[in-house]
Amino acid sequence: MNRKLPRLFQPSMRLYFILLTAFAVSTFFIGSYTHILAGIQIVVLILLLFYSRIATRRRTVKLLDYLESISDSMDLTIRETPLPIVIYNSETGGIMWSNDKFVSITNMRDPLFELNISDVIEDFTWDWLLNGKNECPDPVLIDDRLFRVYGNMVRSEREYFAMTYWVDVTEYERISGEYLDSRLVFSIFALDNYDELLKGISEKEKSVLLSGIDEQISVWVGDRGGYLCKFDRDRYFYIFEERYLDEFIRDNFSILDMVHSYIGADGVHATLCIGIGKDGRTPQENYRFACLGVEMALSRGGDQAVIRNRYGFEFFGGHSPQLEKRTKVKSRIMASAFGELVGDASNVLIVGHSVSDFDSIGAAAGVCCIARAKHKAAHIVVDLGNDPAQALIDMIMQAPEYKDVFISEQNAILEADNRTLLVVVDTSRPEKVASESLLLSCTRIAVIDHHRRAAEYIDSAVLNFVEPYASSTSELVTEMMQYLVVRDDIVSVEADALLAGIVLDTKGFTINTGSGTFDAAAFLRRMGADASAVRRLLQSDIETATDKYSLMRTAEFYREGIILASSDEQHSRVSIAQAADELLNIQGANASFVAARDGEAVFVSGRSFRGVNVQVILEKLGGGGSQATAGLQVNGASAGQVMLDLKKVIDDYFKK
Repeated sequence: MNRKLPRLFQPSMRLYFILLTAFAVSTFFIGSYTHILAGIQIVVLILLLFYSRIATRRRTVKLLDYLESISDSMDLTIRETPLPIVIYNSETGGIMWSNDKFVSITNMRDPLFELNISDVIEDFTWDWLLNGKNECPDPVLIDDRLFRVYGNMVRSEREYFAMTYWVDVTEYERISGEYLDSRLVFSIFALDNYDELLKGISEKEKSVLLSGIDEQISVWVGDRGGYLCKFDRDRYFYIFEERYLDEFIRDNFSILDMVHSYIGADGVHATLCIGIGKDGRTPQENYRFACLGVEMALSRGGDQAVIRNRYGFEFFGGHSPQLEKRTKVKSRIMASAFGELVGDASNVLIVGHSVSDFDSIGAAAGVCCIARAKHKAAHIVVDLGNDPAQALIDMIMQAPEYKDVFISEQNAILEADNRTLLVVVDTSRPEKVASESLLLSCTRIAVIDHHRRAAEYIDSAVLNFVEPYASSTSELVTEMMQYLVVRDDIVSVEADALLAGIVLDTKGFTINTGSGTFDAAAFLRRMGADASAVRRLLQSDIETATDKYSLMRTAEFYREGIILASSDEQHSRVSIAQAADELLNIQGANASFVAARDGEAVFVSGRSFRGVNVQVILEKLGGGGSQATAGLQVNGASAGQVMLDLKKVIDDYFKK
């Protein structure tokens, strides 16, 4: 080890001596009686200077001897190892010892003693050692070489030193990066509205239209060395290396917009779904991931790309307005399968989302009607006395058929057995279900929902009737009822409840409606639904109305027809939702978001029409819903902070 004495004074000590000298000189010129005093001060300073120099030499010699003793006490294999090693003070970063290998990789000619480790290697931090870790989390770049740093703490008599070993992993990182980049990614492209697109046009026009779409897809995949194959009339298979996936993501899958520019005879735009599977252990698993991605994209309304890996889903696109793509055939098939499940069950338990509304309660009443027609006992799981839809529950409970039908979560768990059918309505996300314990207790689960499927969904369901093109879950249940019950099976309050759910989610048949919505409403009207009773249910009390309008007073336009309103004061969730609905009536509004506190959490309600997808926006913050109606709950934050985060997501939405 090179022996080198440190500088005589540290900067602070040097400044101290300069000030003392200046004071002595100034004293000399004050008066004749101070000459002697000034001379004495100068003599004392000279003596202190010599003493400090001698003391510094002694301390340095002792320190060097101590470091040499450390070096001598090291095992010979450590001191002569080919690995670069450096020891530095764990608090200050000052280098105490290093071998020649470490000096060589830093290209330093002078010994490293006295230098700080961060001066020798920029951006190097050693807090990982202080946190009890033995490996630096990221490789360290020195010139053009990458090093993995390992280390541990060494304790001396008074302080701790960090002993670190530097392993050159440049070639390993290059090979590893090349391996990761060359992994195969499987993708499936599907024209999700193939039949609607080609309906009513000639064979020649079909050929021209499909050829144009084929050409656009071929141009988009380009010369990236992948393999593109059309294996069905409306499906393509594309396999490529993972190194190109980031390019597709940065491009925001522009092929979705390219294909969307093709229009059929009835003005229907072509829409594409892309499912991408990556990070699988085998090619078969990647292909299965790609299939799951396509299914997820279709269940969310189409016109989007979904990446599926072993950890979850990522979503891109999904901005186009949804078009009704449902047929009576699917409803009939689902009704038949659901009827068989109910018939085979010992009893039926029905549960909605944690903050219930008229749609979830109405759909639950419809499922009760189906179960009663199949002669099966059914119960609806709610929090009696503390439910936002209590007015509808009270109306339903007046019917004799609904005596003891509404039960608590605890009683529902006691009712469940291995043949119980649990029907989850108006949600497909396990964390949103009103009773997660009940969800885990039942093995037979059916899901009926109209929201676009989120990354986390109930994957253990034996029946999934998730239809994002429907206006409401009440509409889906009403369609099934037409194949499973007769007029005498339906109680009038059930028809009222189902109609109330449809009216609520469509805002009085003004948004998110299709031909199936009006067919379902007409069926319920024939079954005895009372429109005036539904209107009375939707009336709000004076406190809710006042609360709603106080929220609306904070509203302002943000951008692109987006109206935002927020308050850190206490408001009810009903008021928040109603304020978001009411703001859409303002001229020029395309979408509205209202954020306010209810209890300890901040709730956000989003509403839209004219193409703004509020679910895509709120999903980035952990919310969900449908294209026209979505919500979000945030704990541990203020409404103002939530609104700032929301604005960033809105900006990103329009940027893309």
